[in-house]
Amino acid sequence: MKKSGRSSCPIGLSLDILGDRWTLLILRDILLRGMTRYKDFLEAGEGIATNLLAQRLLWLEEQGLITKTDDPANGKQFIYAPTPKSLDLLPVLWDLSRWGLKHLPDAKSNPLADRMLKNEAKFQEKIRAKFTQHKKGG
Repeated sequence: MKKSGRSSCPIGLSLDILGDRWTLLILRDILLRGMTRYKDFLEAGEGIATNLLAQRLLWLEEQGLITKTDDPANGKQFIYAPTPKSLDLLPVLWDLSRWGLKHLPDAKSNPLADRMLKNEAKFQEKIRAKFTQHKKGG
C-alpha cells in the first residue's frame, strides 16, 4: 500500500498518510476511546468495511503510527497501540473536534469532547502517560 507523495508540501505529505475517510477515525478510537482490537474498530459505529479496516490498520502500521502485537489473552487476535508518532496527532484531533463543534451544525458535544476541550493539556498528558507507561512495562 505504498503511496508516492504529491509534493514536498508538509500539508500534502500529511494528507498522503492521513487524508482518507478512515485513518483519523481509527486513530481517534485508539488514542481517545482506548480501542485496541480489530473487533473494537468494527463495532465503533462508523460502519467501516472489514477489508478497508484491514487495509487501514496495515497502512497505519507501515507508516509507524501504530504497533500490532499478539494478544496474550487470545492467540487469534492482535492488540493495536499508538506510537509516539501518532501521539503527536493529539493536538490535530483536538483542533478538528473544536472546529467541527464550532462550524458543523450536526456536530454534537459529548462527554469525551467536553473533557477534551475543558482542559486540553491535562487530557493530552493523561493519554501520553497512559501509552508511555503501557509501553515501558505495564
